[in-house]
Amino acid sequence: MNTIAALQAVVTATPFDGEPSDAELDAIDTEMPLILADVVLLDAQIMTIDRTPTELDERRIRRARRRVLAARRELANRSAVVSLSGGAA
Repeated sequence: MNTIAALQAVVTATPFDGEPSDAELDAIDTEMPLILADVVLLDAQIMTIDRTPTELDERRIRRARRRVLAARRELANRSAVVSLSGGAA
């Protein structure tokens, strides 16, 4: 039986310090309204997993879905403006 072993130099060819880069942090900041809207929607859906949703629950979910759609639209529009202007917003 042959064993499979990775060479240390190949596996860790690029050092990783465990921290996100500035570009990754900027991307997270840009997408944060959408991330938060998704969290609110998930919270509203999780609340109704084990029971029949009430009218209030349905409104909460509907409102959260609209918030997610609005955040996606804003993010898409922002991306379109940045790409049309050549990368400078």
